[in-house]
Amino acid sequence: MHAEGSVATGFEGVRQAFEANFAERGEVGAACAVYLDGRPVVDLWGGVADARTGRRWDRDTLALVYSTTKGVTAICAHLLAQRGALDLDAPVVRYWREFETAAKVATTVRDLLSHRAGLPTLEPKLDRAQALAWQPAVDALAAQAPLWPPGSRHGYHAVTYGWLVGEVIRRVSGRSVGRFLADELAGPLGLDLWIGLPAAEEHRVARLLAPGPIHLSQEEMAAMPAEQLARLRAMADPGSLMQRALNPTDPPFSFNSPELHAAELPGANGIGTARALARLYAATIGPLDGVRVLDAATVAGATVERSAGPDAVLGVDTRFGSGFFLPSPFSPLMGPGSFGHAGAGGSLAFADPDAGVGFAYVMNQMQQGLAADPRPAALVAAVRAAVDR
Repeated sequence: MHAEGSVATGFEGVRQAFEANFAERGEVGAACAVYLDGRPVVDLWGGVADARTGRRWDRDTLALVYSTTKGVTAICAHLLAQRGALDLDAPVVRYWREFETAAKVATTVRDLLSHRAGLPTLEPKLDRAQALAWQPAVDALAAQAPLWPPGSRHGYHAVTYGWLVGEVIRRVSGRSVGRFLADELAGPLGLDLWIGLPAAEEHRVARLLAPGPIHLSQEEMAAMPAEQLARLRAMADPGSLMQRALNPTDPPFSFNSPELHAAELPGANGIGTARALARLYAATIGPLDGVRVLDAATVAGATVERSAGPDAVLGVDTRFGSGFFLPSPFSPLMGPGSFGHAGAGGSLAFADPDAGVGFAYVMNQMQQGLAADPRPAALVAAVRAAVDR
């Protein structure tokens, strides 16, 4: 596969890594973009966007990026905080009065951002139509008792993060997250990026391909560390906390459906290009075409470690700032000061302030896992080599 697009001098290794993903790592369709000090240095795409029809992945193909959306939502929240409209350390009830029920009165906005609210699931599950309608989900979470005392531990709020943080943004700004993103970020920066896709853009969306099953022999299972084996069993158990967090509706969401694309799930259904995500993250750490989204003080506060260690939902050690992955074995990014978010199946977007890098990778062939995918890892390694040269 010959990648389309361009790379700046010195970044040829990124093109090589991108093409190697197709030859060696099962890539079907993908794109990668990198900004360095506010200028584009990598803009690559290639492969097949829809395996059913053979539609090619072109410059403007859009991809659904699952939890990579959480970083976009976090940027919206931090922009409001930077403007003085939102206090991240204030109780959620200051902005969302109905949230005070069921032992949640002391829960802070930062608890929501750092996965410490104790609300990783919907209990009981909603049906799909209710969840896509927004209000039933936020009403359910407002009434729901937390699974642990808020702030006492962390556990990945895989889908509920979007409703929780998104409702605070809506209450503060008077706009849904999707509208806020369009007005305050996508418009000024010229981003092909949506939470709530317009129907006129649906034809551009790549069709996601589910990951293949995991096949393990009895010998491989016997040799596996107990923690890893427990995690695999939780992934296969629909009643586990992990699966209840990942699938809060009955029936589960269908992420290839236009109805889901048009809804707003600010933790899970962002749709855009790698170019848009890389531009957005680049604008959080420096000016891009005259626009800077977050100032240095806001970035510094957003990237203070707020949660680290055993994750009550995922069963592995995770590390979060306020709404962002921070570098860890679970979420390898770039340098120690980098911040961003990965999405189920492989997508990844982040900024590295020390290197001046905004990075994004999107794809349609999902692989098992929520982070640490080898395809973006190879691309990030090539970017690091180019920057360090």
